[in-house]
Amino acid sequence: MNDRELLELAAKAAGVKIDKSPCNGGGIGNTGFDLAGNAVIDRHNGTVWNPLTDDGDALRLAVKLGISVMPGVFACKVSHIRGIPNGIEIIEENRGDGLGRNTESGALQAARRAIVRAAVEIAKQA
Repeated sequence: MNDRELLELAAKAAGVKIDKSPCNGGGIGNTGFDLAGNAVIDRHNGTVWNPLTDDGDALRLAVKLGISVMPGVFACKVSHIRGIPNGIEIIEENRGDGLGRNTESGALQAARRAIVRAAVEIAKQA
């Protein structure tokens, strides 16, 4: 599943509406995403949403959906049990700097991606 598909399902789980309205008279091909891959929430005000890259969006998503976040040095584990028979548990590895070294930015990226993946599973079970 690519990042756009992850964001669409996470938005569905959180009740976030992606703006696919016509822009500047050209509604054909408006996917609801900007060139940077952010979901556009309000095209007129330039409001975007991307919990894969924005810590604040990821935290708001986790809180809204009741996702528990347990960060670690090597991985981030998230879980969600509210209203789902078998619950959800996602573990996302810290990919670090690409040289085998774990970094703070890698840990944050792992946490954001784990939260989004949990939101996707919530959307699939809804």
